[in-house]
Amino acid sequence: MAKLKKIIIFVYILLVVVMGYATFYEKSHCIADAHDVIYGSQWFAVLWALLASTSIIYIVRVRMRRWYLLLLHFAFVVILCGAWLTKTFSYTGTMHLRQGKASNTFVITGSDKKQETRSLPFYVRLDTFKVINHEGTEAVADYQSHITLYANNDTVAAFVAMNKIKIYKGVRLYQSAYDSDQKGCTLAINSDSYGIAVTYVGYALLFVSLLCLLIAPNGTFRQSLKSPLIRKAFAVVGMLLVGAYGNAENLPHTFPKPLAEKFGRVYVNYNNRICPMQTLAIDFTKKLCGKATYKGYTAEQVLLGFVFWGNDWSNEPIIKIKNGELKTTLQLPNYCSANDFFKLGNTYRLASYVEELYQGNSDSFHKQAGEIDDRLQLILQLRQGKLLKVFPFRTVQGNIKWYAPTDKLPNSVDSLHSRYINELFSVINTDVMVDNYAHVEELVTGLRKFQVINGGASIPSLAQTRAERFYNSIPFTTILFVFNLTLGLLLLAWVVYCLSRKQQADKSEYEDNTMIKSQTQRGSRLVNRLSLIFMSLSFVCLTLLLVLRWKISGTIPLSNGYETMLVVAWFVQLLAIFTQHKAPIVVLFGYLLSGFFLLVSHIAQMDPAITHIMPVLNSPLLSLHVSVIMMSYALLSLTFVCGISAIVLYLAGINKQRRQQQSVPNSYNLQIAALQVLSHIFLYPALVTLSIGIFVGAIWANVSWGQYWSWDPKEVWALITLMVYAVVVHHRSLRPLNGAMCYHLFIVLAFLTVLMTYFGVNYILGGMHSYA
Repeated sequence: MAKLKKIIIFVYILLVVVMGYATFYEKSHCIADAHDVIYGSQWFAVLWALLASTSIIYIVRVRMRRWYLLLLHFAFVVILCGAWLTKTFSYTGTMHLRQGKASNTFVITGSDKKQETRSLPFYVRLDTFKVINHEGTEAVADYQSHITLYANNDTVAAFVAMNKIKIYKGVRLYQSAYDSDQKGCTLAINSDSYGIAVTYVGYALLFVSLLCLLIAPNGTFRQSLKSPLIRKAFAVVGMLLVGAYGNAENLPHTFPKPLAEKFGRVYVNYNNRICPMQTLAIDFTKKLCGKATYKGYTAEQVLLGFVFWGNDWSNEPIIKIKNGELKTTLQLPNYCSANDFFKLGNTYRLASYVEELYQGNSDSFHKQAGEIDDRLQLILQLRQGKLLKVFPFRTVQGNIKWYAPTDKLPNSVDSLHSRYINELFSVINTDVMVDNYAHVEELVTGLRKFQVINGGASIPSLAQTRAERFYNSIPFTTILFVFNLTLGLLLLAWVVYCLSRKQQADKSEYEDNTMIKSQTQRGSRLVNRLSLIFMSLSFVCLTLLLVLRWKISGTIPLSNGYETMLVVAWFVQLLAIFTQHKAPIVVLFGYLLSGFFLLVSHIAQMDPAITHIMPVLNSPLLSLHVSVIMMSYALLSLTFVCGISAIVLYLAGINKQRRQQQSVPNSYNLQIAALQVLSHIFLYPALVTLSIGIFVGAIWANVSWGQYWSWDPKEVWALITLMVYAVVVHHRSLRPLNGAMCYHLFIVLAFLTVLMTYFGVNYILGGMHSYA
């Protein structure tokens, strides 16, 4: 038994290490090489087969009796069998079609990059191909291929689009690519008669067994919920962490605030999305100076200042310069004007550095030069009118397109409308030079009427517009991260105070002891109620933020790193609210962790701009997949906090042992054990949600790309995270993990896989999931 266990452990660790190495190997080489050398190799398949077979033998020998655990392990075996069937009997390829022509041949590219042509048991004819854009923009909403399938006397009209596949005679057709002239397309071909069915059975068994793992009366999770040690964790965190601009007369010219606000209601095509100009103004101002206002000016006033008083604003020190080598080398102040980057003779000071950046020199010096150049280009585009796409007009093809005043208009635009588009901003400029703002207001009102008449379905609804303006008016993320972190620190200070009072009571006489403890308990109950109330208030505000983004974009807010950070914070707060009755300490965790995640979304390199979602992401399976994965990350982050708390507490106990020359006090060991129980309460749901999230993602991938598992770096690291954390629940076989400190150390190190999965893959490895 001991030798068998060692073999299982060795193979398990080897698989984790190999998969981690493969993701970096793929980064330095290519996807095909990684599949040839590692993922698709025989030895890699043998490792999985060896792990499955030895695990089955071990389960039989230890006589595992709990049926849901047997079902759980059997589900993984079924999934591996499905993967083997897919690898052995399935085939995938691509079929290129031109409009009006039929074909039954497709191409399979082998591991040696040689192409093999095969025939389908039916013909496919492309009738039409369409790229569907979001109304009024060039943002793609869908790719659609209308085809006809026929074999013998059977003829079927079909429709293939993103996330909409067609199955015909056992073959699945997926939308893959299209020709530049939009008169041809490439369909992905996939046939997997056995593997998908078996794998989906494995997924169903896995789902059932995971739910039973949580509800089983004698399971570790249910037993942890009943443990009296949970309440002991309340005191633990308290022991861990004790330990302006120029004068008003120098302000540049711009619109009066009420008129600027009215101009902000004008619609504009920004980021391939029709939105109020207020949104463009806020993004523009934030990118320049790091915040949505400047010297008391609103974002709309800043934007319009650059449009109509460009020379004045180009001398304004509004561009925030981060500390770095470039700032030191060029001796730049904290804030520069656009003209500061041009020497006499209009020589661009950053020209050589930006050119070197494009040539591949991407050190921090040149990256900073590129960032500043991007902001200067933004100013230039605005002054040239390229960002002001405020004139909608219906093309000959029937689509609505939005034009800027400097755009070349098609011949289909009649002379009256052409003159209006070309001259409106010139007329406004003439009026503002003589302070004729009454006429400017009339012109802005006329522009909004022009948009409503000509914008058609591309104009957002009134509810969407109101939601976006409300969203723009309140800096939700900034307020919430300050609110949560502040209350978290105050709550931490209260815990520290209670600990000091408890120590005072222990040293005092009996009467004083009783009085102090009674006062502390009353105060704790009041603080617990208030902290829960404020946590609920913060949760409601964060929910409102997510609902507003959902309403504005029309899709669930899970499409990028910024939104997923918000969702993680939302899940942390939700978990804290629903579990605080078991252990009030989780409210403190909830404040600090949600505040941290909101802070990361606020200051990290994440774009908060609301954009249209990519067509492949427009699937309800994506929403379920990402939501469940984010819930698991939130739970795992709570286990990490428990682990850090236990380590700090252990070090404090060691320090006390050295000072008093005695063994570590039992109170420390008891609190560390309490944190282990609390961590178990978070760990088991985390493993369940992570497993479900991964396999829902596999189903989504199968619907979207024809492969439920493609060894993308994100997929691989999610699997590694699941395998690493799954080690902890095998504490009956791995005796050292029964020890509280060994458990906490493992949990803390395991969290590195979460960080790698969420951040490392996105910013280091890339892959199909790099949009996240």
